[in-house]
Amino acid sequence: METCIGGVVEGQEQQQVPCLFFMGDSLVDNGNNNFLLTTAKSNYLPYGIDYPGGPTGRFSNARNLADFLAEFLGFDNPIPPFATANHGDILRGLNYGSGGAGILDQTGAQLGDRISLNRQLQNHGVTVSKTTLLPGLTANRAREHLNKCLYIVNMGSNDYINNYLMPHVYPTSTLHTPDQFAEILIRQYSEQLRMLYGYGARKIAIFGLGLLGCLPVYANGTACVESINSVVLPFNNRLRPLVDTLNTDLPDAQFIFIDSISIFAGINPLALGVRVGNAPCCQVYQFDGLCVAGKVPCSNRDEYIFWDNFHPTEIFNRATAERAYSAVLPSDAYPFDIRRLAQL
Repeated sequence: METCIGGVVEGQEQQQVPCLFFMGDSLVDNGNNNFLLTTAKSNYLPYGIDYPGGPTGRFSNARNLADFLAEFLGFDNPIPPFATANHGDILRGLNYGSGGAGILDQTGAQLGDRISLNRQLQNHGVTVSKTTLLPGLTANRAREHLNKCLYIVNMGSNDYINNYLMPHVYPTSTLHTPDQFAEILIRQYSEQLRMLYGYGARKIAIFGLGLLGCLPVYANGTACVESINSVVLPFNNRLRPLVDTLNTDLPDAQFIFIDSISIFAGINPLALGVRVGNAPCCQVYQFDGLCVAGKVPCSNRDEYIFWDNFHPTEIFNRATAERAYSAVLPSDAYPFDIRRLAQL
């Protein structure tokens, strides 16, 4: 019997789409950065302290946004990372996400290697080519399969955190106003999403950016930094029009926008049992805000929104995924939510 909890149908086991692909940053990365020369890694304790089997490269204490979205869409197991996927995983979907990655190639360069959205699209191009080599699949049948898949793209946070908001490393904030920078990002993002469409994607959910000024790295135990939140708004404000344009320009395209700010504002922390929203659960390195290796984190992890200086705990990842999948407010998703997108 199905019951509805927090907007998500519990007990719904049927896989709602044949395959699921993720592109994005550390909010969805589940191991792709493990093999890169980068400081943006999370394949060590206390990351994964509550995940079966321990650390995997997820930037949380346990499951991340991608894990919950896959679960709500009826997948029995998490979508595997591109870096370690085998040939048989291709038809079920892959996760290309990479911590530190951005819409712009130069974003996150100070961290070391990362798989930018352009490189993630290149990796997906390899995947598309491989589908035509699978037994029983012609090029046309492979294309039909990819048309039915669901694609979730969560990108752009690092273009601010690890670019525009780092004036000592990147010149972007001195060269461009927030409005100009948002326009640069949207122009590039539009081309990248059109490329994804060109690879056969038709059902695509785009996540907006959250309130970056509320991250512990900026809030630092106090209230949200509104000057930082206001810098991000011009990008978010362009995403709905972008969705409209893509849906108009591209035949059979179904792009939707998930409003992370609406979702964050709509979640009642006290109803979740969350009490700490401006500090990380784990001890963090001062130079990068990630968890200090081997240090014991807080024991009351379900009472924290943030695991480290940037990333949510499992309980908040679940709450976010619930509303992205099944919107509670009209402002959570436009023109509709992921659940409806899967049904099309």
